[in-house]
Amino acid sequence: MVEIDADTVLFEVCLELRWRDLDAYAHVNNSVFLTLLEEARIQWFESLPEPWRSAAGEPVLARTEVNYRVPIHHPARVRVQLLGQRLGRSSATIGHRISAVDGSVLHSDGASVLVWVTPADGRPVALPEQIRNAFARASQRRDASQTDVAYLKSDSRRDR
Repeated sequence: MVEIDADTVLFEVCLELRWRDLDAYAHVNNSVFLTLLEEARIQWFESLPEPWRSAAGEPVLARTEVNYRVPIHHPARVRVQLLGQRLGRSSATIGHRISAVDGSVLHSDGASVLVWVTPADGRPVALPEQIRNAFARASQRRDASQTDVAYLKSDSRRDR
């Protein structure tokens, strides 16, 4: 099992809400949050440089946790962030946040667990290297940006 810093962004995308996403209370229905997360996951998978599914294994959603923070009203465009949290032998825990595009409002957060299974019999298989690589690349990007910030902070102290 590999624990990752919970703020490691794997992928983010901005999505437009549709009129049909509203419920009787004139805000986005709770089930639509899951659709937004699914869309972001698929776009992330499709953005990977290597194939993410094969005859040897593909992901299934094993668990989803959604904390609803602030309702979303139409019209709106939201930012969905996927966060690398944990890698297991056959599973990946992906945190998620749905917020206003400018980040001013957090609408929901939580996590999902994906398990890679064989399509033929549904038995768990080892997590593909391309998913491990995607987590590693995201972690390296995060570490590099923190190093840049630390350097800028230390550099600005020398100017005094």
